[in-house]
Amino acid sequence: MIEVEGISKVFKKAESKKQKVYRTAPKTTFHALDQVSFTCLPGRIYTLLGPNGAGKTTALRIIASMLRPTEGTVRVAGIDILKDARKARSKLGFLTGSTGLYDRLTPRETLKYFAELHEVKPADAATRMEVLIERLAIGEFADRRVGKLSMGQKQRVSIARTLMHDPEVIIFDEPTNGLDVLTSRTIIEWIRECKKAGKTVIFSTHIMGEVSLLSDDLGVIHKGKLCYNDSFENFKSQFGQHTLEDAFISILENAA
Repeated sequence: MIEVEGISKVFKKAESKKQKVYRTAPKTTFHALDQVSFTCLPGRIYTLLGPNGAGKTTALRIIASMLRPTEGTVRVAGIDILKDARKARSKLGFLTGSTGLYDRLTPRETLKYFAELHEVKPADAATRMEVLIERLAIGEFADRRVGKLSMGQKQRVSIARTLMHDPEVIIFDEPTNGLDVLTSRTIIEWIRECKKAGKTVIFSTHIMGEVSLLSDDLGVIHKGKLCYNDSFENFKSQFGQHTLEDAFISILENAA
């Protein structure tokens, strides 16, 4: 489970060189998130939908304890991320559209390395690695250096890396962005697999088709504020006469 309560995040905007020299303007701030609250339940997919720059990635990075909120609390699998970030991280996997893999390692070496980071027992890691390599069709390039792989192949390795320690909570931050249709389908299938396995899944996107395919619960975020938060069934009942795109735009316009 993920429990997000009243999180806000304020960033300081950097001053230009001219402002630093002449002090022509005071330092300004940017409110990336403003009192955002929601809950993600096990065995369900919570979709965080919003336009680019809405605050989706900031929210997910806070949940993953990669950013500290200015205010508010987050619990991952019952663990307060501000009190025990390391333990919280051990319970979650985080997949983004940017793979962040090491080019000099092979996929097999990558999975072994991340299993060791998460202190997975060697025997369990070996078994899980082979299962993931087979299920994600990594076998034909499992011993090739990551730097020589295509973007789609790298993203398959990233999925496997995210799941190597069998996390309870899985965060997908726009993971299909810029990928081909086949790789995108693989990722969507794996998100569904995670749900079937009883994992807590949160998924961010700005692609409407993915919302319809995956959502159990839906949050719409705009300019750092959560302007809709309900089950996807209730969303469809409320906006059934509209297309998904029209309903989304209506929510954003009402929030403006």
